[in-house]
Amino acid sequence: MINGNTLRDALLSGANNIVNCRQAVDELNVFPVPDGDTGTNMSMTISASARELALLNNETAEKVAKTNASALLRGARGNSGVILSLLFRGFSKGLKGKEEMDSESLANAIKLGVEAAYNAVMKPTEGTILTVARVASEYAAKAYSEGRDVVETFEAMLEGAKKALDETPEILPVLKKAGVVDAGGKGFVVILEGMLSVIRDGKMIESAESTATASPAATQRNAAGEAEADITFTYCTEFIVKRDLKLDKDPKALRAYLETIGDCVVVVDDDEIIKVHVHTDHPGNAFEKGLTFGQLINMKVENMRDQHERAKHDTKESAPKAAAPVAEAKEPVSVAIEKDYGFVAVAAGEGLQALFTDLGADRIVSGGQTMNPSTDDILYAIEQTPASTVFVLPNNKNIIMAAEQTIKLSTRKVVVLPTRTIPQGITAMLNFDPDADADANAIAMQKAYANVQTGQVTFAARDSDYDGHQIKKGELLALANGKVSFTETDLEKCVIKLTKDLSDKETAFVTLIHGEDVKEAQAERICEALQDKLGRDVEVTLVNGGQPVYYFIISVE
Repeated sequence: MINGNTLRDALLSGANNIVNCRQAVDELNVFPVPDGDTGTNMSMTISASARELALLNNETAEKVAKTNASALLRGARGNSGVILSLLFRGFSKGLKGKEEMDSESLANAIKLGVEAAYNAVMKPTEGTILTVARVASEYAAKAYSEGRDVVETFEAMLEGAKKALDETPEILPVLKKAGVVDAGGKGFVVILEGMLSVIRDGKMIESAESTATASPAATQRNAAGEAEADITFTYCTEFIVKRDLKLDKDPKALRAYLETIGDCVVVVDDDEIIKVHVHTDHPGNAFEKGLTFGQLINMKVENMRDQHERAKHDTKESAPKAAAPVAEAKEPVSVAIEKDYGFVAVAAGEGLQALFTDLGADRIVSGGQTMNPSTDDILYAIEQTPASTVFVLPNNKNIIMAAEQTIKLSTRKVVVLPTRTIPQGITAMLNFDPDADADANAIAMQKAYANVQTGQVTFAARDSDYDGHQIKKGELLALANGKVSFTETDLEKCVIKLTKDLSDKETAFVTLIHGEDVKEAQAERICEALQDKLGRDVEVTLVNGGQPVYYFIISVE
């Protein structure tokens, strides 16, 4: 039997192992675009759980698993991180009511985890982390049916995961051609290996990184000291209520009370806990009201006026300011609702952030390629949007799943538009009708951006034989709607050819968005050359996006 402390230590060991192996997992990515972020996303996702697990002691296996699942849900980054969180969310359900984990509950837990992950993915791709987890589950079920104990069942589960991982290149030709296994599957195996080190040998793998990984959405500046704060209430008060289910009390009543004694109220609940945040002048009153719903844990009170005064001394005069409020990884503090509709957009680069702000975005989450924000980052931005319905524009295929996780967590109605590129996000906002309802707008905006052709010019991060293209590290890489189109060595030729490939006789507008590594004069020369090639019937517009990774993002309509 595995008790709560052992399960806690096993999960911490798994987290440390993926942190240590992050770079090796990143390097398994076969797509030549400079992303390589699977290991980073998985390690940052599970590290969010590690912080909360470290606070637990002498809890049940059920409690540990549930704490882990809840933290992973909010800390999930990228598709690999979201799938990992789904696997452990199902795992948590398998341990419901369990003081300890035995062979049967382990086999059932991993089975439920696999089902949760498969059900959440619209078109599951075999040869990925999904396959690795599924085969691991099958091996665990067989071990349990043969009467093996929990350690032996876990060993069998890992054996199945490794076997499936080794076979991923036979399922996905792109992996075989590159001579690698699936990155997400490898990350999952690394986590299981770290867990088994505790479960079988009683040895926790220590993290080689001495400091916690920072959120890519967090800024480097001291935001508290940049301007005078508008502080209405003095104390930032946070606590968690361990719900007394016998009381059968609605958490909405707690929220209603807190709104009478303060602002920035957030009340998020599940079957066992109520997580509370409020700014108030009377923290004691908040605690007293919370006690009527159950026991209080993790209580924290901070004097915001004092914090602000101290923060002003730490502010650097030269710190850059974003074009729009950039969401940081914080508790999802709600602001008052002032309008029907609002927008949250994900974008990297001051120019793009300013562009989305000009188009009407209320909050900008800093992120994109190689910088996948977490579910918490996006949730914070949603809660900071003063609207009852918030449209979220991920603008990257690897951020969509994390954005969708906010739908059940937010106090707002959240509509995630699955925009995969910056041009799609821009077009969506341009087609918003403030007089239409949310459903009509969602349909209209998706229909509009579906007609947008997106080109991207970046560099090859590695030598690759990918999708029929022999690619050398450092070459310019032209992507047409996310797929490799060709390689080049001359930036102007690359932009012109890619734009022409995306255009047809109906093309009327082309927008060139140049990145931080392209000087303004060079961008203007390329824009003029492109205008000459396309003729005066097509309007070509140049925008300084300031984005990393991509020299140019091209929108063709």
